[in-house]
Amino acid sequence: MCRHLGWLGAPVPVSALVLDPPSGLLVQSYSPRRQKHGTINADGWGVGFFDGGVRRWRSDKPLWGDASFASVAPALRSDCFVAAVRSATVGMPIEPSASAPFSDGTWLLSHNGIVDRAVLPASATAESTVDSAVLAAHIFERGMGALGDTVARVGTRDPGARLNILAANGSSLLATTWGDTLFSLHRDDGIVLASEPYDDDPSWRDIPDRHLVEVTGTNLTLTPLEGPS
Repeated sequence: MCRHLGWLGAPVPVSALVLDPPSGLLVQSYSPRRQKHGTINADGWGVGFFDGGVRRWRSDKPLWGDASFASVAPALRSDCFVAAVRSATVGMPIEPSASAPFSDGTWLLSHNGIVDRAVLPASATAESTVDSAVLAAHIFERGMGALGDTVARVGTRDPGARLNILAANGSSLLATTWGDTLFSLHRDDGIVLASEPYDDDPSWRDIPDRHLVEVTGTNLTLTPLEGPS
């Protein structure tokens, strides 16, 4: 339903990972190569990064049509960021606040998937009424330290849910695989987590389904997530 990417490493321009690669998020907004659900991601986009605080730029327009972002993105440098392009769940509103990444002021979080809002508690802090925003609020309220447990619990309540989460706090990345793809790339200057590879580098690694991913420094660890088969 979406494509997302996270970076942790040396400061790099946002454009270098989002716009410039031959199959980066810009291309994935209109021609994803590994997307299991949906064929296009034209219902908005967002980028969040850290420069001593949390900064976000979100839109309800297709990424390919935003010339202003394309002109500014090379000047946006960060050692940690999350970016996403959106394919809206049927019936959900298309508005800037519905585009990831969502934030609690400390973390940036993107959701690639779908979830029945009926299995989630009501939240006064959700940034939008869309399923991803309500899920993000629930995750923030339970705490990022419980991310794996939260995803497993929600997956148990909604067996049809797809719950690929990608989050960052400036010094680490957290992610889950639950029903959709996620890949990692170890570069000399950092680590990328992405819904699909942005190029054909053979170093990309497929992360197995139903796992919690933790990236700190140059280390990436995987922990299986328990839940319904």
